[in-house]
Amino acid sequence: MDPTELLEYLAEGLVDDPEQVEVERFEERDGTIVLELAVGADDYGKVIGRGGRTAAALRTVVGAAAASDGQRVVVDIVD
Repeated sequence: MDPTELLEYLAEGLVDDPEQVEVERFEERDGTIVLELAVGADDYGKVIGRGGRTAAALRTVVGAAAASDGQRVVVDIVD
């Protein structure tokens, strides 16, 4: 599965308003894929989680899925 689609799918399952989930994909010169995740204002706490645990889990899952395809992915949560 594409890392962008995977992140979008996972984030939509966490938030109250899945219609506001947006994932932008950028590629850096070294081939690293940067995914910027934006959600509704009331949903940032849900994707970050207590102590950042949910955000860390999202980064781990998406990074592992991309690594199986030989890619490197960085997930940023933006507001």
